Amino acid sequence: MTSDTFLGAVNTRFKLDPANARLLIVGLGATGYSAAQFLQQTPIKFAVIDSRSHPPQIDCLREQMPDVPVFSGGFDQSAFEVATHLLVSPGVSLNEKAILKAMRAGVTVISDIDLFACATDKPIIAITGSNGKSTVTTMLGEMGNAAGLRTAIGGNLGTPALDLLQQDADLYVLELSSFQLERTSALNAAAATVLNLSADHLDRHANMSGYAQEKQRIFRGDGAMILNADDPMVMAMLEADRTHFSFSVRRPADFYLRRGDSDCLMFKDEVMMSADELNLEGSHNIANALASLALGHAVGLDMNAMCRALRKFKGLPHRMQKVAEIRGVRWVNDSKATNIGACIAALQGYERKVILLAGGDGKGADMAELQAIVREKTKAVVLMGKDAGLIDRALAHCVPTHFAANMREAVAIAARLAEPGDSVLLSPACASLDQYKSYVDRGNQFAQAVLELS
Repeated sequence: MTSDTFLGAVNTRFKLDPANARLLIVGLGATGYSAAQFLQQTPIKFAVIDSRSHPPQIDCLREQMPDVPVFSGGFDQSAFEVATHLLVSPGVSLNEKAILKAMRAGVTVISDIDLFACATDKPIIAITGSNGKSTVTTMLGEMGNAAGLRTAIGGNLGTPALDLLQQDADLYVLELSSFQLERTSALNAAAATVLNLSADHLDRHANMSGYAQEKQRIFRGDGAMILNADDPMVMAMLEADRTHFSFSVRRPADFYLRRGDSDCLMFKDEVMMSADELNLEGSHNIANALASLALGHAVGLDMNAMCRALRKFKGLPHRMQKVAEIRGVRWVNDSKATNIGACIAALQGYERKVILLAGGDGKGADMAELQAIVREKTKAVVLMGKDAGLIDRALAHCVPTHFAANMREAVAIAARLAEPGDSVLLSPACASLDQYKSYVDRGNQFAQAVLELS
């Protein structure tokens, strides 16, 4: 797409006319810096602001773009008063006082995803949901490449969306969070999905209804809708006059799991592949594979190529990742399970009861939602972190509970409890920042403690 075409698109959509507009990028993390790099190549005038005194990308910005005005150490109201448009990074709440005041004054809020959508005419697959986003995004990247298309993946996963434009891809696959979607209006994906919905980020969204509404924004436009037939809140988003496909691991759908002597992934009446050919653990990963196949089919990817890619797919680190099998005990790292829904999905994939390692920052979620699945699928729970006591009370002693001060102690307790044939699952149902740098750090510490057992 040419520069003139992009400028015409953002002017038509947002009245972002370089002659009159003044855009303020709010937040100088990865997204804000990506937006600044992109805008630097256009005649659009912009500045950057961050409440932190030394935001992560400020040194790079000053070195690469010394002429760009930068405000740091607080939200200077005068910068907002000059702006005609705000590009608000997903890490910054729209409820910030300065942003709310600007919005009430008529300032337009956009996102980097809006700029991205206006800057390309290539098909976009958009993926959101409480759990499985990164797995499905990565699966589709490999499917697209297997089908012969230059496929670029990013957004909330890895590479910021605007940086993907440098790859000149044939197909873009974007993972999108609720924070990205709540400030995005120009995205019209060729195919989009809400994989599932469970309580998450209720510290930023008022309630589940508000959270679902933000997720539903991914379906704005006229592209194909891919819907989880096993999730009533997702199915309620169906627009019957739109092209749509459903997927399910529980019942017949457009794409579904047929159970029997040999479980198979089906497209209507056609067997696509055996479930045993997937190198993934848990029924929720079968759902991820079905969603990926449905999204790929919606944009015309070859079915055989997609199945070849699935057979080779090994999964992502910290997402139901087998760490080791020691003295007959299987140790599984699902540190990416930072909310209740992800933990429930992980547990549902097991036939035998497991020993669960959980805890951290529950982000205000109702941990009582774990009680039924913990009673059904676990033989014991080892709790750690900020909300360990809260989770213990919510579980109401439905299974034996143990407490650990840190990961090494949690692994040692689990090792004493485990018997040959058991699985020990780290699936915290909580954020990690109360004790760790990130969920990656948490998962790495788990893996290290496990490997030291041998």
